[in-house]
Amino acid sequence: MKNQKTRSVKSDDVERTWYVVSAAGQPLGRLAARVAAVLRGKHKPTYTPHADTGDFVIITDASKVMVTGRKETQKVYYRHSGYPGGLKAETFAHYRDRAPEKLVRQAVGGMLPHGVLGRQMLRKLKVYAGAEHPHDAQQPKPLEI
Repeated sequence: MKNQKTRSVKSDDVERTWYVVSAAGQPLGRLAARVAAVLRGKHKPTYTPHADTGDFVIITDASKVMVTGRKETQKVYYRHSGYPGGLKAETFAHYRDRAPEKLVRQAVGGMLPHGVLGRQMLRKLKVYAGAEHPHDAQQPKPLEI
């Protein structure tokens, strides 16, 4: 039997494809988990944990993303200004109405590595509240969730 070498792929050598997925009616967590895996490159045989081997993902209809159960009213997002008494809280429904792109980006970003590599992967994510996106020239393929 021949010895096979493990190939470590560099980020520059990766062939990147574009995918488009509609978030309409999709549970937020399932959507974010699948998109995070594609951004990392885990769907490819050339996956390398320490390199950015993932593809570009376009998410449309972010304003129509859903959650299951009573999370619509019970799930709360917090942020703090850094000043005394600066804690702000808002429900999922209010956050989705105010900034749906930010909501989806935050969910996906939480499932990526926390550091330089994760921020580099998150730059390949494009999120749009409506059904339109300006990336037709990249000829994105549909991504099944």
